[in-house]
Amino acid sequence: MATIVGGLTTSHVPALGGAMARGVQGEPYWKPFFDGFAPVHRWLDAVRPDVAVVFYNDHGLNFFLDKMPTFAVGAAAEYRNADEGWGIPTLPPFRGEPGLSWHLIEHLVEREFDITSCQEMLVDHAFTLPLKLFWPQGCPVATVPVAINTVQFPLPSARRCIALGKAVGEAIASWDSDQRVVVIGTGGLSHQLDGARAGFINKPFDLQFMDSLVDDPEWAAQFSIPELVEKAGTQGIELLMWLAARAAVPGPVRKVHGNYHIPISNTAAGMMALEPA
Repeated sequence: MATIVGGLTTSHVPALGGAMARGVQGEPYWKPFFDGFAPVHRWLDAVRPDVAVVFYNDHGLNFFLDKMPTFAVGAAAEYRNADEGWGIPTLPPFRGEPGLSWHLIEHLVEREFDITSCQEMLVDHAFTLPLKLFWPQGCPVATVPVAINTVQFPLPSARRCIALGKAVGEAIASWDSDQRVVVIGTGGLSHQLDGARAGFINKPFDLQFMDSLVDDPEWAAQFSIPELVEKAGTQGIELLMWLAARAAVPGPVRKVHGNYHIPISNTAAGMMALEPA
């Protein structure tokens, strides 16, 4: 059976892609964020995953306000990156793992999740930037995208996203393969890009949330979606992907490394690496 080697979480702010494209990661504004990845690069070199299951949110590349699935799973042989207008260079296609994709889809439907199955799927910065951050020299792993709606209300609750992550973890563990799988959750942390609270960041909440992923992974489920928006900002609700990724890693975990830095383009930017304890 397949093995889950751990879980990774990171912010996916488009400005990070611009910084990497310009080669300015060592400048004072960017250095505290990018320096946090060196220990995780070493960890990935040691655990050597074959596949990454990536929980992310689509920003209108596949789905828009007229058609917005709550959960969607990619089942393609490859995933192409398209121009989103941010000035970020497009990356080569990402290799898919259809065998795991269909196994996930079948398992999730059996667990009564209503999944949109995507045999063609474009991927945006929420998917591509984390893979570039974790593997700067090029993505060596096959991928399975799992999109969670964080754009069009009503959104899935924190508890529902935790349940999704657990079901994905069960599916990976039951996949008849000897491949090693890392689970990635992208987005956040606290930020709000518009309205009266534009620029909102809540560092105490962010740090408590990050700690909870190790010590009490269902802590955030006590809050409704409106309460999480109040605490983390409208776009900070992307923490739902972090919850799903943590829930996919079974049992207690050990924090390999974590990093938190503000601001990155008016966003609280965080990163964590977790492995089974």
